[in-house]
Amino acid sequence: MKKTIITVFSLSLVLCGNEVYGQRKKDSTKTKEIEEVVVVAYGKQRKETVVGANAEIKAKDLAQRSLTNVAQALDGATPGVQVSTSTGQPGSGPAIRIRGFSSIGSNNSPLFIVDGTVYNGNIANLNPDDIESLNILKDAASTSLYGSSAANGVVMITTKKGKKGRSQFNFSASTGISTRSIPEYDRLNAAQYYPIVWEAIRNGQLYKPSGAMSLADANAYASRTLIPDVLKNNVYNVSDNQLVIDGVLNPNASLIYDDLDWQKEFFKVGMRQNYDFNYSGGTDKTTYYASFGYLKEDAYALSSDYERISARLNIDTQIKDWFKVGSNLAYSNSFSNQAIDGVDNNSSYVNPFNWTRNIGPIYNVYAHDPITGGYIYDKEGNRVYDAGDKRGAGAAGGRHVIQETLLNRNYDKIYNINSRFFGEFKLLPELTFTTNVGYDLRNYKGIAYRNKIIGDAVPNGAASRTVTESRTITFNQLLNYDKSFGHHNLNVLLGHENISYKYEYVYGRKTNQVVDNNDELVNFVTPTNLTSYDRILPKESYFSRLNYDYNRKYLLSASVRRDGSARFHKDVRWATFWSLGAGWRIDQENFLKGNSTISQLKLRGSYGQVGNDGSYSTDVSYYAWQPLYSLGYNNGDYAGVMMSSVGNTQLTWESNTQLDAALEFGFFNNRITGSVEYYKRGTDGLILSVPKPDSSGNLSRDENSGALVNSGIEVALSIDVIKTNNFKWNLNVNASTLKNEITKFPQDERIVGTKKYMVGKSIYDYWLRQWYGVDPADGMGLFYASDEAIAKGGTTLREINGVKVTTNHNDAKYDYSGSAIPQFFGSFGTTFRYKSVSLSALFTYQLGGKTYDSNYGGLMSAYPQGDALSTDILRRWQKPGDVTDVPRLDASNYQSVGVGSSRWLVNSDYITLRQVTLSYEMPREIVNPIGVNNLKIFVNGENIWSKTARKGLEPAQSFSGVTANRFTPARIISFGFSTNF
Repeated sequence: MKKTIITVFSLSLVLCGNEVYGQRKKDSTKTKEIEEVVVVAYGKQRKETVVGANAEIKAKDLAQRSLTNVAQALDGATPGVQVSTSTGQPGSGPAIRIRGFSSIGSNNSPLFIVDGTVYNGNIANLNPDDIESLNILKDAASTSLYGSSAANGVVMITTKKGKKGRSQFNFSASTGISTRSIPEYDRLNAAQYYPIVWEAIRNGQLYKPSGAMSLADANAYASRTLIPDVLKNNVYNVSDNQLVIDGVLNPNASLIYDDLDWQKEFFKVGMRQNYDFNYSGGTDKTTYYASFGYLKEDAYALSSDYERISARLNIDTQIKDWFKVGSNLAYSNSFSNQAIDGVDNNSSYVNPFNWTRNIGPIYNVYAHDPITGGYIYDKEGNRVYDAGDKRGAGAAGGRHVIQETLLNRNYDKIYNINSRFFGEFKLLPELTFTTNVGYDLRNYKGIAYRNKIIGDAVPNGAASRTVTESRTITFNQLLNYDKSFGHHNLNVLLGHENISYKYEYVYGRKTNQVVDNNDELVNFVTPTNLTSYDRILPKESYFSRLNYDYNRKYLLSASVRRDGSARFHKDVRWATFWSLGAGWRIDQENFLKGNSTISQLKLRGSYGQVGNDGSYSTDVSYYAWQPLYSLGYNNGDYAGVMMSSVGNTQLTWESNTQLDAALEFGFFNNRITGSVEYYKRGTDGLILSVPKPDSSGNLSRDENSGALVNSGIEVALSIDVIKTNNFKWNLNVNASTLKNEITKFPQDERIVGTKKYMVGKSIYDYWLRQWYGVDPADGMGLFYASDEAIAKGGTTLREINGVKVTTNHNDAKYDYSGSAIPQFFGSFGTTFRYKSVSLSALFTYQLGGKTYDSNYGGLMSAYPQGDALSTDILRRWQKPGDVTDVPRLDASNYQSVGVGSSRWLVNSDYITLRQVTLSYEMPREIVNPIGVNNLKIFVNGENIWSKTARKGLEPAQSFSGVTANRFTPARIISFGFSTNF
């Protein structure tokens, strides 16, 4: 395989707005005010002159929150941002989408920039206490300088620096508890369960199409076969054939075991502790910030935890009046025990979230003496786990998820080094040259061990190692020009940047363990898998930006970036991305100056194009333009090679054209502030796998062959309801809409799981069998019949209220059934401050849209054979004339009613109390005499409460709307204090 290397030598000029920390005179009648600046691409800019969509989260908004991953702070922070909590594993990060979904087959996550350069690591490795601000860039005017990586928005993270003046020590500590935030679905207990299964067995004989039994015979059959043939286990003190009589649990039956609740054994109260210390300060020449952080979080699930040690040193030094240097150095080391959940395997026997939810309430966690019923203990005095030899077909005999979780190991070790260096040369008073170097190194080691006692690796055991190393080197040069000519203010940026990314991967797996309690590969005999590879991706860029304003009133911005990437063929490797933006500060016009009502009014808009070349670690192939072959298809000692993909020399960037228009306002001296914004984002050249004729020898090839559009409206409002010296009360709310539509597709249609892609529909519109309901006459589950089934006819067809329906799911009609995309989403919050006491709360919400609740569907079997059931099964059809939405239980006809269909759709509306914080600052007259500047104590809660359409439902689990048996987010309640001296 050819390797492609881009080597570019360049000399470039750059212009950019200087950092502004001083004061300016706004007009002759007003006092001087400190100008607010915000972080923008490759620099900072006066907030009042920004024409792009830029939202900021400040350090004070992160303080006192129990955030393991700082990306969690984006949830509800600004309109247009959606956050999905795909897993509650400590240390994991949420999935983030800014203004919809710009791609189908490529990356949809935003680009992260840390201290000015691209960050490809896990954001969980950054200590939230080190962060000064997060800036979310949402439109082309804000993101176009990041060109081919900016289609999904940009999140810029700026870490803290020291300030000139007295040195300061800051210390904070918190400890808390972690519990499950999403309650479990309501499920049947043992007393309810046995009669339900008995009824399914009875109905299976009573309603057989041929050879049906009489009611008396069917009853007797069900009582006789319930335990020995179906469920296998009896947890009551009566004989098997007397447990359920005529559909009723024997009134003399009493439970003889108390270990039937598997979730009680698996879930627990976790502990969380966090300690952060930093020392900062500076002289006239040098500022410094040094920090150390420690976080330990034991999850509420068994064998799941996260531990992180972090350190940072940021130093800036003014060596000469014309020369300044600086460095940001960070190190983190994390260790995590990982619980297997639906992210890894939704229905696996080693997925405890699946097992503990779906195992019937009649199976023991521990082994019991068959005579006395007491627990059996091993020689160390521990309870012996039940071997599972007395379980029904739906309860996985021979497996034990809790025992396997304790015996197996699945943990990660991650080492991160992040460094940023810069040199700034003041060539002229208005001209500055800056060069930046960023170096990120991430070492990952994943260790998996499968025991030889129970589970997949019996009887010999198995172990695997995954070792990866990723390195990102960023080198850019910037020339910044800032000049004012009377009322004319000009900022220009020209720059060059090179990003080099390298990823190395090694994986090995062996079986046949030699010595116990040793999971190193050398302790295993037989290799079953060994592979390695590396990926190299260089990218070269040239960019420029021009910002102009007249008297801070009329604002213009233009930018352009040209990117070249080795991901694509040399003929299509380069692409140009650009933006234009304009703004009008109407409040600065003479006819509004001095207006007592309108204190701020700004109209702004932008138009431009950015790109999407996929993320560094996933999505588009690194060598997509070349034909690729896969090795390892060997026949004994003879090597085997297979062609894996067809190259496409015309494959190039996905391009995203963006339109943005907004009105920002403030009333009554900015007691009321807000904005209304409209956006439209169109993606052309979607990279999709396009099927090819069988004669080609290949099934598909990546091509730029699709297009889609996202559009929406964003509204934000903040109100200072009360604002006095002692008491302040603020309310804030934001709301967003999102419409997603496919406008071009290479096929007439493509079905992917519960979705179907076609022009005119969104990527998250459901395509499902159409569930009709239940026939009151006999309790059969019904589907709308397809046209083909109606034309064919047959005994499964029925007509109810003039509608053609069928009892056979294979004859069901498919149709679109709503969307996983909500109609509205956003947040609202409030903050109270009375003297030294502060209370803040944040709610997030979603309205409209549907969730495909497959978890719930798994609890609604018409013939449970040891698997758990929802309490909704109690609403089942039982006799002719019953009107219900739950079909008849039937052991002879149960497959159809459980298949995927619109039956499992539920409203995805929710409201969640995402976080609440109560704090109290000790009086200065108490703490100052002991050398403490201030001391604040606080209590914080994360994921406190949630209301959904169904207990157990978690609509925010995925953007696709399909539930899985996953690690749900934790409810964390922490107590702590912070001080500085």
